[in-house]
Amino acid sequence: MMDSLTDKTVIVLGAGMVGVCAALELQARGAQVTLIDRRPPGQETSYGNAGIIARASLIPLNNPGLWAELPKLLGNRSAPLRYSWSFMLRNPGWAIGFLRRARMAPFMETATALDGLINLSFAGHKRLMTEAGVRDRLRETGWVYLYRTQAAFQGAAFGHDMLATFGVDTEVLDQAGIRDLEPALNPIFERALWIKDAMSVNAPGRVVEAYAKLFADRGGRIEQAAVASLTRVDDDWLVNTQKGPFAGKRVIVALGPWSRSFLERAGMTVPMAYERGYHMHYTGHCAGADGGALTRPIYDPAGGYVLSPMEDGLRLSTGVELTDLDAPPNDAQLTLAEASARDAIDLGTRCHDTPWMGRRPTFPDSRPVIGAAPGHPGVFVAFGHQHIGFKTGPGTASLLADVMEGKTPDIPAAPFSPARFLR
Repeated sequence: MMDSLTDKTVIVLGAGMVGVCAALELQARGAQVTLIDRRPPGQETSYGNAGIIARASLIPLNNPGLWAELPKLLGNRSAPLRYSWSFMLRNPGWAIGFLRRARMAPFMETATALDGLINLSFAGHKRLMTEAGVRDRLRETGWVYLYRTQAAFQGAAFGHDMLATFGVDTEVLDQAGIRDLEPALNPIFERALWIKDAMSVNAPGRVVEAYAKLFADRGGRIEQAAVASLTRVDDDWLVNTQKGPFAGKRVIVALGPWSRSFLERAGMTVPMAYERGYHMHYTGHCAGADGGALTRPIYDPAGGYVLSPMEDGLRLSTGVELTDLDAPPNDAQLTLAEASARDAIDLGTRCHDTPWMGRRPTFPDSRPVIGAAPGHPGVFVAFGHQHIGFKTGPGTASLLADVMEGKTPDIPAAPFSPARFLR
């Protein structure tokens, strides 16, 4: 049944990339939208990512190639992945579900769904960046996976084959090709895979800020307030905040990693984990240098890091740390990743005293929940995007708005159904 959003009051909770894109999409469809977050737009998880919008992200961490890496990962000393044993023991259902979906059939279901969501977002980002006046922040030069030995390159064959299966445009590079593409790199890599179906931005947080400003310029309301709880009063939902209640016919929960605690206070069960990550910038590549000598992001799988040219410098982003949302920071991964990156390029010294830390929400099948919250008519959710929230904001918003209006979306909604996990 069609349910037009025209003249509907909608409250969007969360001003990261997903929430801001949802606010813009619903506004464009005629809704009266209020966007609420405890911090200004783009200042949490959306701020600190590597800024990459790439089809290669269709391959989640729990893919069939994980099994070959498992013996090494169990030592819990690698740069790409660390985890808290206590967190895993307190969340055995998530851990077992995560590993169970590293088989080929569930992996293909997830990869197909994520590829659709990423593809749906490409054109949306280009349109929004143009409308928000930040298209100059976008690079369409792809990114590069680097391998120090031929054996390491061959060991990544599963991922490369999957990219070919999904038609992702790539090119294999030898040492000369790597040097021609990124001459600032030291000659330690024998092979590389240039992912051409990829874009990147030089300031992810500022892109979100620009999208939020576009929303406000078009008449949207932005409130900075910590949200506390959700209450049903007659036909309205009341979002209780430190500034008082806000009423709306519809509420969208896009609070990223904080969605779990918020919805649990509303009586729901949310079996979600957190893939924490860290970043740091480096001298020679600090603010004003626009990332230094690199011209596109690079990924060193063995080193467990991504280096991205940013407006604020060359940003080193770490791999995954599976632990509690508010566990104390642990810079072990950053230390390991930095040592590997220094082999690859002249980093100089750190630009900041303290690393940035972000939290990326993830479900056992590595797919977000997008749609109606079970048992809560008028409440919708859009969170759990693991590493792909920044790149899939526009696609998530389009899919969610179609579900809210009862329209047939451009991609299947079933793989992202909240009923998979929310109770």
